[in-house]
Amino acid sequence: MDNDEIVWRPSELYLKRSRLRRFIETLGLADIEALQRRAASDPNWYWDAVVRDLGLVWTRRYDRVLDTSSGPAWAEWFPSAGFNYVTSAVDQHALGARRAPPALIWEGDDGAKAALTYHELAAEVNKVANALRALDIGPGDRVGIFLPMLLETAIATLACGKIGAIFVPLFSGFGAEAVASRLRDCDARLLITADGFYRRGAIVDLKGIADRALLDVPSVERCLVVRRVGAEVPWNVERDRWWHEAIAGEAATADTADTAANDPYMILYTSGTTGRPKGAVHVQAGFPIKAAHDLSYCFDLHPEDRLFWLTDLGWMMGPWAIAGGLLLGASILLFEGTPDFPEPDRLWRLVETHQVSVLGLAPTAIRSLMVHGSSWVRKHNLSSLVVLGSTGETWNPGPWRWYFDEIGGGRCPVINYSGGTETGGGIVGCTTIQPQKPCAFSGAVPGMDADVVDEAGASIRGGVGELIVRQPWVGMTRGFWRDPERYIETYWSRFTGVWVHGDWAEIDDDGFWFIRGRSDDTLKVAGKRVGPAEVESAAVGHPAVREAAAIGVPHPVKGESIAVFAILKPGQESTEALAEAVRQEIGRQLGAAFRPETVRFVRELPKTRNAKIMRRLIRAAYVGLPMGDLTALENPGAVAEIEALRPV
Repeated sequence: MDNDEIVWRPSELYLKRSRLRRFIETLGLADIEALQRRAASDPNWYWDAVVRDLGLVWTRRYDRVLDTSSGPAWAEWFPSAGFNYVTSAVDQHALGARRAPPALIWEGDDGAKAALTYHELAAEVNKVANALRALDIGPGDRVGIFLPMLLETAIATLACGKIGAIFVPLFSGFGAEAVASRLRDCDARLLITADGFYRRGAIVDLKGIADRALLDVPSVERCLVVRRVGAEVPWNVERDRWWHEAIAGEAATADTADTAANDPYMILYTSGTTGRPKGAVHVQAGFPIKAAHDLSYCFDLHPEDRLFWLTDLGWMMGPWAIAGGLLLGASILLFEGTPDFPEPDRLWRLVETHQVSVLGLAPTAIRSLMVHGSSWVRKHNLSSLVVLGSTGETWNPGPWRWYFDEIGGGRCPVINYSGGTETGGGIVGCTTIQPQKPCAFSGAVPGMDADVVDEAGASIRGGVGELIVRQPWVGMTRGFWRDPERYIETYWSRFTGVWVHGDWAEIDDDGFWFIRGRSDDTLKVAGKRVGPAEVESAAVGHPAVREAAAIGVPHPVKGESIAVFAILKPGQESTEALAEAVRQEIGRQLGAAFRPETVRFVRELPKTRNAKIMRRLIRAAYVGLPMGDLTALENPGAVAEIEALRPV
C-alpha cells in the first residue's frame, strides 16, 4: 500500500447512513466544500443550523447566536439563552423513544458488567444531584472527580451539570500531588473518589492517594467515596461519606438548575506536555455541543450505535464521549481496565461482547497491541464495527495500516481527529463521506475555519506551517481558570484575532491534511526545520523499532542536532550497529541534513497518563534542563533512564 494513495472511499452504505450528508442536503448545499465555505463566511448561520439539527432543548431560546463584542478570544455563543446540557443528554431521552435502550454500559477490569437504560440513568443522576445539594453543593461550586471509568463516574459528571456545579476531571492514575495541585488551583469544595479500583488484576488504593492529596487542599470540605472494591480504607468521619449511603433515600426526581448557555460546567486541566497544567474552562452550551457535533458529522454516530473510546475521565476524550454520545442518544461503553489484560485480546473481546460500532483508540494503543500479532484479533468477530476513531498522537504508516486492515478489515474508515483540551474537540478530522489516505485528515472539521500559514500568517500549501483557526467556534474554552493573560498569550498573541494552535501542519497537493507535531517541539538543524513526527515516523520505518521520540539538542556548529530515543520490538538486541542502521534509515528517508546525531535505545518513553510522549521532559532529562511540572508523568523511571544517558 502506497502511503500517498487513497485507500478508502465511501461506499453507498456509508453515504446513505451519513448524518453529515443528510445535513448538507437539508441545507440545500452541493457538498462538504460548499458547507465549509458557507460556515466560514457566516458562523452565526452555521451554528444555528447545527443546534437545530441536533435537536437540543433550550429553557430560553437565544436571540443571537454569537457575541464577539469582547473580541474573538472571549466569544459568547447563544448569549441570551438558557441551557442545561443534561436536559438534552439525559432527560429528553428518558422521557422519549430512547427510554429503554442502554445509555451506559460498563465492564470492569475483573470482568464485572453493568448497564443503565436512559430511564435508569436519569433516576440515578437525580438521586446524586439531590445528594450533592444536601451536601450544600450548588451552582458554580467546583467538584473534583477522581475515579476510573465507572458508571458512577459518568453519573457524577451529569449530576454536577444538572445542579450547575463545575466538575473537575482528574486522571485515575494521578499521584497525590497532581490531584492536590488541581484541586487547589480551582478551590474545589468536594472530591468524589473510590475506595480503590482494579488495574491489571491488582487493587489501586485510590482513597489513600485522595487522602494524601487532601492534606494539602483546605478548600475541600467533603469527600464522597464510591465502594468499588470493598477494601478497608482510612476514614475521616467529619469529611468522608459513602456514595451509596449519601444517595440512599434520595428521590429519583430533581429540579434542573436554570443555567445560562455560558455558565461554566467543567474545568479540564491540560495533560502538562508543555509545562504547568492549565485549567481550560468549558461551558454548558459549548463543550457538550461541540462533542455531539463532531461525533455526529465526523464519526457519524447514531442513536443505535455503541461508542467505545479507550480513555480516562481525566483525558478530554472521557467527558467528550460521555457528553457528546449521550446528547445523540447513543450507548456509551465505559471500561475500567487495560486493553491487554488478562490477555492481549481483551480489547477485541470487549468490541465483540458489547457489539461496539464506533471504536476510538490512540495510535500509542495500536502500537502496543500490534506487537502481540494479528492472531489475537482474528479470534474475535469484529463485524459490528462501522467507524474507527483515532486521536492523541500522530500516526506512522505501519500502525495505521494495521488498524485499518486488521481491526477494520479494510472496510471501516479511520476517522483521524486532532484538536485539544482547549478546543473542546477537533480542529482537523475526517468524515465518512470523504476518501482517506493513511495517517491523513480529510481537512478541517465542519464549522472550523482552519488553515495552515507561514510565519507571516499567509496561507501555504505543500509545505509545513502553523495550524490556525480564523473564526471562533462553539466548544472553544472560555479561557484558563483565573489566568486570562496566559490564555491570550498561549493562543491569541501571534496574529490578531486568530487562534494559533501550536501544531505544525501540512496540506498536500490532493487537499489532505497532516499534523507534523507540536510547533514548540520543532527541530531546526542548520536553519532547516522538521517536525518530530516526521523523524519518529522514519525511525519506526526501520523494522526493529516499535516507537520513537525525537528531540533537538544543542550543537556547536548546526545550532541544534537531532537525538532519537527508540523502543525496540521484542526480540531485538540493542547494539551500536543497530543504532547506526536506524540513524541511516532516518537520513535515507528525510535527507542527510536530518540524519540524527545520535540514536539511543530505551525501555520506555516518558508519557502522560493519556499516552502522549513528553518530549519536553526527554529533552530536559538528556540536556540537563529544569524538569518543570511532573504531575502528568505516568512513568518516572523513563526519565531516570534518559538522564543516565546524558553525555558527560
